[in-house]
Amino acid sequence: MRKISSRQLPFLLMLVYMVSYLTRINYGAVILEMEGATGFSKAQLSTALTFSAITYGAGQLLSGYLGDRMQPKRLILSGLIITTLMNLLIPLFPYPGAMAAIWAVNGLAQAFMWPPITRLMLSLLSDDEYKKATVTVSIGSSVGTILIYLLSPVMISMTGWRSVFLFSAACALLMLFVLMRCDITLPAASRIKEKAAGSSAAWLSPMLLFIMLAIVLQGALRDGVSTWMPSYISETYNLGSGIAILTGVVLPLFGIACHKTAEYIYRRKLNNPVLLGGLIFALGAFSAFLLIFLTGKNATASVICTAILTGSMHGVNLMLICMVPAFYKNTGRVSLISGVVNSCTYVGSAISTYGIALLTEGYGWNTTVLIWFLIALSGTAICFLCIPAWKRRFGKQ
Repeated sequence: MRKISSRQLPFLLMLVYMVSYLTRINYGAVILEMEGATGFSKAQLSTALTFSAITYGAGQLLSGYLGDRMQPKRLILSGLIITTLMNLLIPLFPYPGAMAAIWAVNGLAQAFMWPPITRLMLSLLSDDEYKKATVTVSIGSSVGTILIYLLSPVMISMTGWRSVFLFSAACALLMLFVLMRCDITLPAASRIKEKAAGSSAAWLSPMLLFIMLAIVLQGALRDGVSTWMPSYISETYNLGSGIAILTGVVLPLFGIACHKTAEYIYRRKLNNPVLLGGLIFALGAFSAFLLIFLTGKNATASVICTAILTGSMHGVNLMLICMVPAFYKNTGRVSLISGVVNSCTYVGSAISTYGIALLTEGYGWNTTVLIWFLIALSGTAICFLCIPAWKRRFGKQ
């Protein structure tokens, strides 16, 4: 078994996180093609995404709790094994009910990734290394998204949508074997000290509850818009499904740019994740406001504004989900806190993936884009309202 150094750890965990996205967002990437191939409606097919988001969010709490009490590597390996099996099952049962059940199990398996990854980074890296590593690992989600949206049209044209799930399962299996050969075991000294944690009141506060609400709104935009962006482009500008899916590549590219920019500002200029999260939310609200007037008029401009909106949410994600838990490191419940705040993303995701399908079918894309703007505006307001409480508790920490 190979010992992993502090320099190698971020890259290894980035690969794990990339594979977790390959095996999770692939369903959303091919849902437009599945709609045409199976004859089922968007609302029927999106039920699987909703169930997955619910189980993923709930699973974050379980994963966070277990991640503080057992070796993180065991949780990650368990998640990779189960997600491999679920991706192999989806092509065999292409019916809404069956896919919803399978993808719900997949969502639970996926929850065993992020909280233990966070604990590994906080336990094995210094504070400055953690900030840099978090960005590196988070970029894995964008890399995974790019790969899926680039390769899906090719695989669909050659062998159909089922091959996308088979490819994802193969990647997860390969990652499983790689991780099994790596030594990332935490020393006994890093076990959680319950006296440091105290009661839930030691970390749960009204401020954190409001931050969690902002994360719900971030998740609704990041995952909801990313999932339905190909359909938005295809239906608004009458483009083929293959071309529309390819436009999804633009979103993670902007996500990477926002990650890097937000990380630079955070480390060098503005060491307040809530304030910076609010400013990035405001950028997303502005892009959604522009999109209201561009929808149906210019495909390129619409793609760019949508990319800025989702890219901004990746920046908010970095601040509120990746950076905020580090401030609670001395509570002894960092994995639990990471799981709790990350689960909020998928409350929003569960609502938006199904809700956007209903909105567009009932009211069209113009109304849907207006809702996106209002969500981003609300997220901005909530973050700014939390700033005084954050400063009182953490000051310039």
